[in-house]
Parts: sequence; structure tokens; C-alpha cells
Amino acid sequence: MGGPPQCRPDGEGCTSIADWARHRKRRREDIKKETVLDLSLCPEEQMLNDIQPDMDDGGGFENQDEEPVAMVEEIQSGDEDANSNESSWSMDCSTVLRVKTLHISSPILAAKSPFFYKLFSNGMRESEQRHVTLRINASEEAALMELLNFMYSNNLSVTTAPELLDVLMAADKFEVASCMRYCSRLLRNLPMTPESALLYLDLPSSVLMAEAVQPLTDAAKQYLAARYKDITKYQEEVMALPLAGIEAILSSDDLQIASEDAVYDFVLKWARAQYPKLEERREVLGSRLARFIRFPYMTCRKLKKVLTSNDFDHEVSSKLVLEALFFKAEAPHRQRSLAAEESASLNRRFIERAYKYRPVKVVEFELPRQQCVVYLDLKREECANLFPSGRVYSQAFHLGGQGFFLSAHCNMDQQSSFHCFGLFLGMQEKGSVSFAVDYEFAARSKPTEEFVSKYKGNYTFTGGKAVGYRNLFAIPWTSFMAEDSLYFINGILHLRAELTI
Repeated sequence: MGGPPQCRPDGEGCTSIADWARHRKRRREDIKKETVLDLSLCPEEQMLNDIQPDMDDGGGFENQDEEPVAMVEEIQSGDEDANSNESSWSMDCSTVLRVKTLHISSPILAAKSPFFYKLFSNGMRESEQRHVTLRINASEEAALMELLNFMYSNNLSVTTAPELLDVLMAADKFEVASCMRYCSRLLRNLPMTPESALLYLDLPSSVLMAEAVQPLTDAAKQYLAARYKDITKYQEEVMALPLAGIEAILSSDDLQIASEDAVYDFVLKWARAQYPKLEERREVLGSRLARFIRFPYMTCRKLKKVLTSNDFDHEVSSKLVLEALFFKAEAPHRQRSLAAEESASLNRRFIERAYKYRPVKVVEFELPRQQCVVYLDLKREECANLFPSGRVYSQAFHLGGQGFFLSAHCNMDQQSSFHCFGLFLGMQEKGSVSFAVDYEFAARSKPTEEFVSKYKGNYTFTGGKAVGYRNLFAIPWTSFMAEDSLYFINGILHLRAELTI
């Protein structure tokens, strides 16, 4: 049967995936307006949705002869009430565009598709006919013909993304899992674009649920996560992405972002722009996006702000902040085991991302003097990536109301012109305050694996100034990074800085 007069067949004239998506959306809206009866078969057909496994042989069908299937295509006369009930929509008020008779082998089709299996067993046996009637939209014809050919040959002649998507939709409708897997594989091999990736994530849920399409949606998520891993660089594009795209990006461990605090700020900014109504925003944040923010890696200062934020339902924010604080209070080995348990899950909330500013653990003392002890761990590969002139910064920590940070460098030793590992302590720029700080740098080293003091000193800081050592371990870079290095314990470099006012 035909769609509305202005409606073209799906694949026609769609040269790009964006065309296809727009066209599909229009078709979905048009179909909502009209009431379409999919099958001119017994009413049971619409209620049966039990899925039978693909059968490899046509067992149970004695008659191997080819049987004709009539494909009836009809058009609604147009004077029908748009909201007329499905059951009252009858043959009288529609005209048949075209009837096409195809000779098919029912065992082959039944073996590939639970839909056809039910169609032949109910439709043909009850009425003792040798043909069944299938009613489709004109726009589905090309895709259905491709699908039927696939069921015989396990091959498709179409190659473009819009055509393959049409066949995928037909395969979903007629429950041909093998064709869905095949289309999914071909689509995965085509070059992906942001538009196509978002489209694959937005396929109707019946398709999305099918394990056949899971590798395609996974590839789409990976593509978006890789493309937009530097959120700040693509800020405008990312702010315009729909919810599915944002979820794909936030689920990545490789976001190039300063800290989890910055992830939280970004999510709030996006949610406020996309969902100006507070109720809707709270719903989306609470049920969809909160699980992708890794609250355990946010600073305590920021977690306080989460508790007072109006954007979250109070019950939701309390639960998230409590969980984060309990995680922070755990012993490191418990944190590692929690992270390992979470690694397979979707939200990975206990797993640390590759932050631009590395997380630190801080112990603060008020008495007898204002003092803080800061622990910074760096992985071997993070250190290797610093060569020949890179640097990595820690998250900020506070002492006497001032923000400080640590930075690790690979730089040249001034005397002997070889590369070496340096560690520096800097004060964030904030006005012209200056105060004197005693500091001490230490690192765990083998064989005792205890912290060994490397340098002590004192320095009068003013905003934006830093102090430190170009060659913390007094050895060349090659010795520092060597397999038998004293400073990497299970692949981790453990650094400690002690600051006292």
C-alpha cells in the first residue's frame, strides 16, 4: 500500500545518511497519522510475538515445492479519519496499488525467520491454501525484495548506508536475525560520521535490543567517544549533541578533561541548555546522566556543591555524594577491587579517567602548624609519555586558603645535558598574596618500598610561582625508566610532597 502522496520510497533520493534520517523521521510521523494494518492475515498474527530460534534446516515442512506469496500493496483513500481504529480499518476504504505474486520456498523462509515460520504454519495450514498474502508499504518494497534474496543467497546487492539501513529495518520487522547481523557488519565497515553514529544509536528500540545490532551500536559509541574526547575543543558541536551522544562520550575512560569536577560542570551546562524545564532536567540527570559522572573522583569541595545543587533531586544527590565519600574513605586495595568489579559495567563510576590533572590524596593538619601531605601516583606509561619534554599536572589542593599543585616533567639536566625526571610545586595565581612554605619531596623506593626523602627546602611563594628539582632522583631518564628502576613498584611511581606554613 502507498504512503501519503508526497512520500517517496525510503531509499529513493537519499544520498546521505542525514537525508535518510530526515526522511525516515517524516515517514514515522506520517505513519503515526495514518493507521496502517501490517498484515492481511489472521488476527492471532499480530499478537504472537514469541521468537523461535533460527532453524538450520526446513524440518517439519514436507512439501518442498515452491509456493506463491502474494504481496499486496494498498493505499488509503485519504478521506479516512486520521484517528480511526485499527480494527475498523478495512479493505473497503483502500485501493490496491499493486499485487505482485512471487514463488518462494516456504522451508527456506521459515528456517530463516520466526515471522515467516508462523505465517506459513498458521496462514496456510488453517485454510489449506498454497499462498499467503503479505501487505507492505510501497516504500518497503525494495528492501523486502533484498531481504528475500538474502534469505536464499546470504548476500545483498546494496552497498550504501541508507539502503543497508532500509534492509536492516525490514529484517527487524520480519525477524531475520542473520540478515540483521549481516547489515550490521556491512554498516560497521563503512566510514562512520557523527550523523551516522547518532543514527545507529537512535534506531528504534526493537532493533537496538537485538544482539545482532549490538556491535554496530558499540562501534558508534566508540566513534563518538574518540571523536569528541577533547570536549573543550569541540564545545559547540558537543553542546548540540542529543542525549545518546552525550552518554556515549561520558562513558569513555579517555576523556581529555581536566578533572571529574569539569565533567560535572559540563554535564550541568549541557542539561540546562537542552532541558530548560527544571522537572525534565532533574529527570534526565537523575535517571540517565548521573550514572556517567564519576562522583568518587570529584573533589570534596565540588561534592558539597552537588548537595546544594537545585538541578538534582535531593534524594539522588545525597545518595551519589555518600557513595563517593565512602569510596574515598576506603583503603587503596579496597578501592582497586571496587574498580575491578565495576570495570565490566556501563557506568564505570569507580574507574579513574585519564584526567589532564592527576588526582591526589591529601591529608591536612591544622595543629600544631598548618600542614598538608599530598600523595601523587603516576603510572609507568604516563611517565613514558612525558619524554622528551612533556609535563603532567596534579589537581589543585589547598593550604592556608591558597591553591597549590604538583607538576612532573621530563626535562634536560642543566649540567650534563641528559633527560631526567623533575618534580615541581606551584602556587595557583590568586592576587599578590605571598607566604613562606617549608616543603619536602619523597618517593617510595625499592627494596623497602618505604618513602625516602629526596629534597627539602623552603620558599616564599607569590601567585603563579613554582619551585622544584629538575632531576629529582639524580639519575638520567633512561635509568629512571629502566626495567630495574628502584622507583616503579608494580608499574606505579609513588610521590609525596609535605607542605608546612
